[in-house]
Amino acid sequence: MNGLINRAIACFVRDSYGVPVWEEVMARLGIDESAFEPLMPCEPGVTARLVEAVAARFSRSSADLLEDLGTYLVAQPRSEAIRRLLRFGGVDFAEFLESLEDLPDRARLAMSELDLPAISLYMQGAGVFLVEMARADGAGLRFGPVLLGMLRAMADDYGALVLLDYRGCDATREIIEVHLLDAAFADGRDFDLASGRAAP
Repeated sequence: MNGLINRAIACFVRDSYGVPVWEEVMARLGIDESAFEPLMPCEPGVTARLVEAVAARFSRSSADLLEDLGTYLVAQPRSEAIRRLLRFGGVDFAEFLESLEDLPDRARLAMSELDLPAISLYMQGAGVFLVEMARADGAGLRFGPVLLGMLRAMADDYGALVLLDYRGCDATREIIEVHLLDAAFADGRDFDLASGRAAP
């Protein structure tokens, strides 16, 4: 799975900051190109070093960088397949949230090498949810900030007004608090559920 993660990070850095920046990071780390092959095994430590190096290059925290990665994975046109996978979760943001527990299984069906941590959703009150994601320390990064960025991008995609708060992690889980203030705050991006394609 880490080859897939590393490939996503590479695309994110190239598209967001430019190829020269990516080449600079690669030269500094001396990482073999095989680390970016989706089907090749790769040590989680390589992913951790990669995230830390890119974050340090821009004087940012790893969590902030990973949140941007999550947003990129949804909003970037080349990642339309990921957006489709997520949008099939529901016709509005509330239904999408309710489908999050099924996301690891759906992702595994789409790509067997992708083994996402388990996700649990708890409703705390009207429009207030806790999203808990099992820690995956063996993956070389925390998935919680990535999911936070994806949730932020999906709220925009649905046209929902939300407040998101990464509450941190404990020994077993990462926690995100979601306040759904208005499910129809703005026009969302067009999407045809029947075909799974963005509508023209």
